[in-house]
Amino acid sequence: MLGLKLLTDPRWANIAESNLEEILTDHCWCEQKAATNAITIIAYNSEHEDLVTELTDIAIEEMEHFKMVHEIIKKRGYALGRERKDDYVNQLYKFMKKDGSRNDAFIDRLLFAAMIEARSCERFRVLSQNIDDEELKKFYYDLMVSEANHYTIFLKYARKYTEKVDVDKRWSEWLEFEGNLIQSYGTKEHIHG
Repeated sequence: MLGLKLLTDPRWANIAESNLEEILTDHCWCEQKAATNAITIIAYNSEHEDLVTELTDIAIEEMEHFKMVHEIIKKRGYALGRERKDDYVNQLYKFMKKDGSRNDAFIDRLLFAAMIEARSCERFRVLSQNIDDEELKKFYYDLMVSEANHYTIFLKYARKYTEKVDVDKRWSEWLEFEGNLIQSYGTKEHIHG
């Protein structure tokens, strides 16, 4: 469904589960960044009323996810650590086209968001299927469903609002780039690590 070129080795879930405080902290900050990204897209493209409405819902939902993860952190006696640098997302950001027309940049920002949501969805699936912690197994299954919806929303708007970008061709380029990039990850207790 997601079209990802390389799936995460299920053993990554063991790495994540070996340090739940770290994976939960990293995850919490990923949710905050996802909300911020949706707000940024809204701020630069407020002329698209339907996009504003739907991305406002996503931003709120991402902050609700932040709150949910933070509640799990507190309940387990962990502490929300400082925000983590997300090298994977930074590498995707470098791939994003920032030149060309305003519309070209807008479309690539939507594809950037779709790519992050697709990989997050896939990682949540791996966690939901491979960790022993029953509470987190269900939690990550529910988030997987939500992230899949977000991924399709960003792709929908890229296709709707493109002026000259061949969205399917550019999405294939994103998938190819990410497939090569993700080979360097999967060894840390981070959502994208």
